[in-house]
Amino acid sequence: MPTMTAAQRRAAERARYDAYLAECPARHLLERIGDKWVSLTVNALADGPLRYGELRTRMAGISEKMLTQTLRHLERDGLLTRTVTPTVPARVDYGLTGLGRSLLPVLRTLKDWADEHMPEVLAAREAHDRE
Repeated sequence: MPTMTAAQRRAAERARYDAYLAECPARHLLERIGDKWVSLTVNALADGPLRYGELRTRMAGISEKMLTQTLRHLERDGLLTRTVTPTVPARVDYGLTGLGRSLLPVLRTLKDWADEHMPEVLAAREAHDRE
């Protein structure tokens, strides 16, 4: 294996995580965090841990399967923790990790933008559909 200069190593590292490249891991992460249920789940956990039922109530319209899948993905990616308290019945709480909390400002801004600009988007859709 040829020896690389420090500049070549830095360039190789930057290229390794370039989301514009098809097989870049960052692209897969962007796909994950761009999912509406991921965004809503992270935002729902902003004020602290919640139980599964509380999350499901908070996020109207999500199916049990989709919520379970979303929670598993977020746990695998290190964005949330799943804490089981051994009671009868067992209590399971979901909360954001430090990494998940670091994503919160970005997703909260996106959610707030959508809430604020939805009337404009709806008007643009109506105008487009009339043409």
